Amino acid sequence: MKVSDFDFQLPEDLIAQQPCQKRDCSRLLILSRRTGTIEHKYFYHLPELLRAGDLLVLNDTKVLPARLFAAKDSGGRLELLLLTPGAEETWHCLVKPARRARVGTRLTFAGGLQGEIVAAGEQGQRTVRFSLAGAELQKKIEEIGQLPLPPYIRRPLAEPDRYQTVYAARPGAVAAPTAGLHFTDQVFARLKARGIDRVFLTLHVGLGTFRPVTAETVEEHRMHSEYYQIDAQAAAAVNRARAEGRRVVAVGTTAVRVLETAAGDDGLVRPGSGWTDIFIYPGYSFKAVDALLTNFHLPRSTLLMLVSAFAGRELVLQAYQEAIARKYRFFSFGDAMLIV
Repeated sequence: MKVSDFDFQLPEDLIAQQPCQKRDCSRLLILSRRTGTIEHKYFYHLPELLRAGDLLVLNDTKVLPARLFAAKDSGGRLELLLLTPGAEETWHCLVKPARRARVGTRLTFAGGLQGEIVAAGEQGQRTVRFSLAGAELQKKIEEIGQLPLPPYIRRPLAEPDRYQTVYAARPGAVAAPTAGLHFTDQVFARLKARGIDRVFLTLHVGLGTFRPVTAETVEEHRMHSEYYQIDAQAAAAVNRARAEGRRVVAVGTTAVRVLETAAGDDGLVRPGSGWTDIFIYPGYSFKAVDALLTNFHLPRSTLLMLVSAFAGRELVLQAYQEAIARKYRFFSFGDAMLIV
């Protein structure tokens, strides 16, 4: 299967640069897998579009202010993107410019934080040992770091909290689970009144979000591992819903990846935590997801491949062309799509 099969032309002016003025006022395209029909609503209509008894599964990761700037002891500056914590006071980072980030380079950050590059990896990755560890380091990162917005966002956010979901709880991601950005407390209240439950799991969105697919065929691509966690309560709720014939509605591709990682061949979701590099593309048989709420994704991306696996490549690309014709907003701050 060719990566080019997942390409499409997107006018640049449809790439949303700022979030919608109100979270739940973004547009919502509804796509039926069974009939191929498309409807157009707004996100605040979601409670009426779902069924009583549906179970929403949401990713409660919180985006770290993982973008740091450092002065080198030899002069010059580096930009660091914190990826995953290592042992003790170390972090694995993406560093730019990488050619100037040699092992042994000492770094000075704002607020008196110090660091040293102690190991080098591929594609600009470095391991940095900081002068603080644990909660002290976490507090300092919160103090001096910036949110790492996607590269296609060209302007800083007036309200940085808009790149967090209203239910973000577990710091660790370098990008937001963007399907969840549309939810508000008011929408959740109306969902509850309709008898629609919710549970949370965690997937800390990592480096893979910033890496394009460079292989020519889909099968050649290798996903980066990301940390996930699903507790016993959430797993039991998913299993109970499916046993009772109620739909499991995954909010975002990250929730899909956790559910499908945690599900066995028998379809039962088991609690656990660890690292997943699951890569879902057409031909995959879903075990634990009945409906999907997601944003509109980049051409040739693994996220578009996952959505195509769920609804069919041709049907998804037809829906994308409809969205383009109707001037939907795309990518992280864009509009949403409900696939049922």
